[in-house]
Amino acid sequence: MKHIKITAFAFIAIFLASCGSNGTTENDPAGQLETYRKQQTELNEKIDALQKQMAADGNGQNVAKIPVVVSVLEATTFHHFFDASGAVVAVQEAMISPELNGQIKEINVKEGDHVAKGQLLVRLNTEVTEKTIEEVKTQLELAVDVYNRQKRLWEQKVGSEMQYLQASNNKSSLESRLATLQAQLDMAVIKAPFDGVVEKVNQKKGEIASPGMAIIHLVNLNRMYVRADVSEKYLASVHKGDTVVLTLPSYPDFRQKVLISRTGNVVNKNNRTFEVEITVDNKNQMLKPNMIAVVNINDFSAPNSVVVPSKVIREDIKGKYLYAAVNENGSLVARKKYVVPGQTYLEQTLITSGLAVGEQIIVEGYNRVSDGSQLNQMQ
Repeated sequence: MKHIKITAFAFIAIFLASCGSNGTTENDPAGQLETYRKQQTELNEKIDALQKQMAADGNGQNVAKIPVVVSVLEATTFHHFFDASGAVVAVQEAMISPELNGQIKEINVKEGDHVAKGQLLVRLNTEVTEKTIEEVKTQLELAVDVYNRQKRLWEQKVGSEMQYLQASNNKSSLESRLATLQAQLDMAVIKAPFDGVVEKVNQKKGEIASPGMAIIHLVNLNRMYVRADVSEKYLASVHKGDTVVLTLPSYPDFRQKVLISRTGNVVNKNNRTFEVEITVDNKNQMLKPNMIAVVNINDFSAPNSVVVPSKVIREDIKGKYLYAAVNENGSLVARKKYVVPGQTYLEQTLITSGLAVGEQIIVEGYNRVSDGSQLNQMQ
């Protein structure tokens, strides 16, 4: 390259020396500019000719070879993944409220307690209901006695049918009322609907509880799932039973392979997504409801493919290309190879055409070479 530069400088010196005798005067700037352009073109042509001659006649051995690192292409499987953001949801979570109005008599749990299904949580004041039940029971005893007497008389054809029917109806009415009061008494006792942890106690003893007003927030941390929204463009690529990778921003080291348990059947018209659900084993209780989760889903795989580092792909007006290292007459030479890239993932790009298995591509030093550059392969 030094010889080429010296030759170029010599031509430029000759050009400058001849500027005063080329018939063009300083009074004709346009003519001077045209003369300079012609001489510059001639110099560039002579430089290119010298470069080709040196590469062909063996003088190229004196040209500095560019150090590069090459990689031999092998057939591999290309995988493409995409991430979908979601949230952790508890399978069993309840905001527990009473079924009737009443004053809270006792709260038998506190926040953080683990409870079992059926365990007593809250009891409402039931004094009025209990007294009413005692009154109805007394009335029912009398009604049963009257009914039995009327029944015996009716069987003996004594008395009227109306008296018998009234006694029967009074007995049945009191039995129904007693059952209703007993149900109200039962509703005043709130029990855990499933095993779980008391997350929140919203009211205190002595306050009035009402239907729809949550007293206890109960959650089961052992059974969780992740619900994520996936763009509808992946409808054909995501299926129930596919293996995905679940990660949690809150736990950078958490990475778990899980199966898709359900895919939604409706596309949300507002954001053009469909739901994907993933059941997660949470025995160590790391996952908490409403945590952010990221689902890494494989939507494309191509076996026996040619894959190159994305960084080596460049572009000019003709298209995308990279540099291959080719043996020519015993020397390693850089050659421009135009390629058709496919999908890219993690700085690796699938090449759909333009390269074949076994070819060598330049993966380091590619920024310093051009088509035809002499190469020095580094280990």
